[in-house]
Amino acid sequence: MMKASDIMTEDVVTIKGSATVAEAVELMRENTIRTLLVERRNEQDAYGIISETDIIYKVAAYGRDPKKVRVYEIMSKPCVVVNPDLGVEYVARLFANTGIHCAPVIKGELLGIISVTDILHRGNFVEEPQEVVIAQEIEKAVIEARAICQEKGATSPECAAAWDIVEELQAEAAHQRAQKPEKTYFEEYCEENPDAFESRMYDT
Repeated sequence: MMKASDIMTEDVVTIKGSATVAEAVELMRENTIRTLLVERRNEQDAYGIISETDIIYKVAAYGRDPKKVRVYEIMSKPCVVVNPDLGVEYVARLFANTGIHCAPVIKGELLGIISVTDILHRGNFVEEPQEVVIAQEIEKAVIEARAICQEKGATSPECAAAWDIVEELQAEAAHQRAQKPEKTYFEEYCEENPDAFESRMYDT
């Protein structure tokens, strides 16, 4: 799975919260971008973010003078941040769940910024949709689990561990589809090997 760090934009254009909206618009035009990151006042402070929609909805729509409105008056702060190791699919889901289009990528320090445009143009969701990738991983894991159980025995710890991997993958696939499978591959295996269920009754 591609990570946020693989597709993020490293050159982040920032602005001070005390700057005017007119200055923000000028920066956006100069850099052909739709969002600016608002600088922190100190290391304990949070980043803010201002987008073109903030400017249109909160300034232009009311005829306010952008030379008199300050960035801090209309920005979002604190803003949602993304870990560089987060999979692109989860970045997309984060955006969908929060209704945002852009977020800074931070791990200890500011590393870049990622947007829906980055996901669309740099992501690999067309070439390698996760639904297909995880289905292939599940198929491979099932084959490996059956081989391990054949060699070590249906009640062996190795067999149980192998099916744990399969079920974790199935759980991830179900989460993606928001739909629980009617029957897991392990449950199907237990129908063939009833004793196998006992091997996964772990002590608490």
